[in-house]
Amino acid sequence: MVRILVYSAAIFFWVLLVISFLIDRSRYRNCYFLFLSLASSIIAMTFLAGEHQKTVLVILFNIVIVTLLIVPIFLICNGVVMLRREGRSMANLLSLFFGIIIAVGEIATLVAVMIPILVGREWVTESYLRNISHISIFMSVTVIYISMCFVVFMLYCVFLMIIPRKRDFDYVIIHGAGLLDGDRVSKLLSDRLDKAIEVYHKDPTPPIMIPSGGKGSDETISEAEAMARYLIDKGIPPEQIIKEDQSLTTFENLKFSKRIIDSREGSKYTVLVTSNYHVYRALRYCRKNKMKCTGVGSHVAFYYWPSALIREFIAVHSEKKHLITFIIGWVLCMIPLIVMCFAH
Repeated sequence: MVRILVYSAAIFFWVLLVISFLIDRSRYRNCYFLFLSLASSIIAMTFLAGEHQKTVLVILFNIVIVTLLIVPIFLICNGVVMLRREGRSMANLLSLFFGIIIAVGEIATLVAVMIPILVGREWVTESYLRNISHISIFMSVTVIYISMCFVVFMLYCVFLMIIPRKRDFDYVIIHGAGLLDGDRVSKLLSDRLDKAIEVYHKDPTPPIMIPSGGKGSDETISEAEAMARYLIDKGIPPEQIIKEDQSLTTFENLKFSKRIIDSREGSKYTVLVTSNYHVYRALRYCRKNKMKCTGVGSHVAFYYWPSALIREFIAVHSEKKHLITFIIGWVLCMIPLIVMCFAH
């Protein structure tokens, strides 16, 4: 009976994910549907192990423990690499800070586990241990909650990167990025442009390319102009390019590009091309602009990806709706702990 329920749960969550994804791939609920689908599938797989079920569970438990120990070390090391290669800025410090926070949470969890062992020792009082225990548990649960929310977000961003998509587009919106020396395309931006060119050549009917980005205060030409020059140098016909050179933000990239698309005749099936870590947030802005888009992510250096994804996670959860939901979730996790503390 339990096995049937587990298998049914896995199938149910996958069906729910597919339906929700097809309706709107930018919805945040898809993150949780994917997580529940994967988690229930892993549990279902343990039942398939039959007599080796205990061995599989032990292996999975060890993998989780090792991962928990490695993650903060990796993030801290990644943060150091970011500082060396990208310079000092708050954005480049994110993986370092996140690694330290997770490490503190793991230490707090260890302390909470060790407290019962120290009960009865002469060199500490019971009240002192109780206070330390409460603080450690609160820190541990908070870090676990934040980490789980991030894992859910990360899994869906990776899912968006690998999911198959149609190739017959009418328009390709290319999101801009800062220029070097005021007029040169950066590595990050050239990766986006190369991915857009790949989409163009794979399309059976060549789409209209819309390089999108205005002129920053430290730039001599607009990002759209620099991108258009790059596209032409790579063999894209000038008549297949329409520049959007007024936007200054991701939201405006899509808002002003939509105006261009809406002003033209014919079908308007659109794909946006940006860095892989940025696809999900861009799709959310598509929905706010009432655009039906799919997203394609370009490659970024592996060392850059963790900090960039953390930045996207913070940006999404800074939106009022998701910030309130995030806080409510944290409070619900804390209520049992508060009750437990007052009970003692």
